[in-house]
Amino acid sequence: MSKILMISPKKCNDCKTCEAVCPNSAVNVITFEEATISVPIMCMQCEDAACMKVCPQKAVSRDENGAVIVDSKKCIGCKMCISACPLGNIHYSARLKKIMKCNLCDTNPACVKYCPTRAIEYVDGTTDNLNKKRIVASKFKELFDEE
Repeated sequence: MSKILMISPKKCNDCKTCEAVCPNSAVNVITFEEATISVPIMCMQCEDAACMKVCPQKAVSRDENGAVIVDSKKCIGCKMCISACPLGNIHYSARLKKIMKCNLCDTNPACVKYCPTRAIEYVDGTTDNLNKKRIVASKFKELFDEE
């Protein structure tokens, strides 16, 4: 069974440890003051990943562990994946001249390992966990739709 990242915004204390430990700078903690909540935003390894669909070079694919990854040898830097990402958490490193995104740290995500409040967890992709993930996603959609 594959594993998935689970975010529990109510547990996030805005410490930004996840941002600091991410080797790909692929986590951003966003604070919603109106809702008094902070949320770690990262690649959620979408089941139907838009970034994979739009890549003209097929440089974005899913590895054997289920992580959506970028093959830097195939990537031409067109940034279509950045535009397609609904969470906006793929970025281009001008210094490295390549696309950067979460690769789940080869099944040992640093953001999970060092999160002091367990706001980010790497859990089995059970039906219950996938349903919880969808519920959290729908709540975010509602929050953004209100603006």
